Amino acid sequence: MILHPFEIFQVWDGGMASHGGILGLVIFSFIYARRHHISWTGIGDNLVAVAPLGLMFGRLANFINGELYGRPTNVPWAMQFPSELLDPGFPGDKVSAVVAKCEAIVPALAQAVDPVRAIITASRTNPQIREVLSQFLTPRHPSQLYEAFLEGLLLFVCLITIRLRFRQPNGVTTGFFFLLYPTMRIIGEMFREPDAALTGPFTRGQFLSLFMFLVGIAFLVYAFRQKKGPVS
Repeated sequence: MILHPFEIFQVWDGGMASHGGILGLVIFSFIYARRHHISWTGIGDNLVAVAPLGLMFGRLANFINGELYGRPTNVPWAMQFPSELLDPGFPGDKVSAVVAKCEAIVPALAQAVDPVRAIITASRTNPQIREVLSQFLTPRHPSQLYEAFLEGLLLFVCLITIRLRFRQPNGVTTGFFFLLYPTMRIIGEMFREPDAALTGPFTRGQFLSLFMFLVGIAFLVYAFRQKKGPVS
């Protein structure tokens, strides 16, 4: 993606995920503010103050779907995610063993177009299937929950406090969003299994987050220079 920047517009193939969504919201809010002759930074402050709630529910959905799981670990709260079977790096011999054992429990699985996905679906309701999977899957960090807390709840508390408790120029809350969100994202990604090739020592999410610091600084500089909006 870094070598082919226009891939960010390929929304049917993932685009830039949350980073792309944030970029789209910035562009939309700018156009809306210009068309209606209202403060762009004022709109932005209100949007970013509640945006973490959407991010939190998105991460919770990732957890429920068993996707974007964490790195291997031996912490007491480690979890196993059946969707690991779909990982290209998961050993083929283990996949075959899982399929054979599960089909012995539920013969109908052998008729499935995609037995692996059928097994993942069956694991939600069949304890015997889950018992088989527990023998092969890797215990991992539930990183989706970490990110739901960091990018969602904690970030929401920080931003809503800045927005409501401190009378700052328009753009300050937006600036802090672009500083705090990448900070939370970078921390959360330390526990998440990379879902794309690394860029140096950084995951894709961490690398894209680095540019957001510059945006955050720009918003803060602009806000304090213009001093428009509720400052007292």
